Amino acid sequence: MIKLSHNYFHMFNRRKFLGSSLLSVAGSIIAKKSMADSLQHQVLGKPVVISTWDFGKPANAEAWKILSTGGRALDAVEAGVKIPEADPNIQTVGYGGLPDRDGHVTLDACIMDEHGGCGSVMCLEHIIHPISVARMVMEKTPHIVLVGDGALQFALANGFKKENLLTPQSEKAWKEWLKSSKYEPVMNIENQLYNKATSTAVMPGSKSNHDTIGMVAMDANGNLSGACTTSGLAFKMHGRVGDSPIIGAGLFVDNEVGAATSTGVGEEVIRIAGSHIVIELLRQGLSAEEACKKAVERIIQRNPEKAKTVQVGFLALKKNGEFGAYAIQKGFSYAVKNGEEERMYDAKSLF
Repeated sequence: MIKLSHNYFHMFNRRKFLGSSLLSVAGSIIAKKSMADSLQHQVLGKPVVISTWDFGKPANAEAWKILSTGGRALDAVEAGVKIPEADPNIQTVGYGGLPDRDGHVTLDACIMDEHGGCGSVMCLEHIIHPISVARMVMEKTPHIVLVGDGALQFALANGFKKENLLTPQSEKAWKEWLKSSKYEPVMNIENQLYNKATSTAVMPGSKSNHDTIGMVAMDANGNLSGACTTSGLAFKMHGRVGDSPIIGAGLFVDNEVGAATSTGVGEEVIRIAGSHIVIELLRQGLSAEEACKKAVERIIQRNPEKAKTVQVGFLALKKNGEFGAYAIQKGFSYAVKNGEEERMYDAKSLF
């Protein structure tokens, strides 16, 4: 019988340990390189504009007209989101938006510039471009938020035209809904009800989940701004306001750090001050995607069961041009445009 010395086992284990360590280090290097490679496309030179959902692509194109000629990010985001606001075929933003349960189309919007200036309107009726009213609140008043009749009076006094925002298409969907008057603010309910009522898609050829448009941009000078506008949840209670016009929830801009916006069920975003959370996570050094993911996780941690039935997504742009997004559910898409690319991305999701 051959006896092996203690030293033999010591050398064998040491070699085994060193071999495992080298493999581990090599694996770590490969993993880090792979991660770095996957993130390379997510850092873009300025100027750049990013917005939520498929309808963000034509909105970005409009914003780019300003950014590409050296214009200010604030002007770009306002011009950009006005495109879906004026499109009657988009039932979740501006003109043609699905009404509340009483048949009123009420609009919410906010805007924020590189200096921390911000303006917001809530429950605004009869005005196609609430984002422009929000900017006027920021620039012409000592206030940040105007609501309802007060917001309308302000808009009319400043040259905006009063119009009927309820299109025949959206009115038909509302009257169909009235037959049951069942209100379920769950994921995709607006699209489900509209599809049932009209047998057509909210936006032909596009994905589901469409609601708010949130847009953030960085201009050639490296300054950031953002805008967010929506008609809110379909068939909501009259007077309901979601996260979209709330600074720190639907939108937040810190010119030293980045800009963030959100989409989905606004009540869940408000509960965590979602866009502000994303900015603070960016300040701590997280990547844009990681910051958005952490915000999504915070929503889920609050109520794991409820989170499975709703959609919320966050989108962020860092000061260095890095961008990213994350959502609770699959299906959240976002549009990106700069001097080198114009494309759609599918955000990662937890479910």
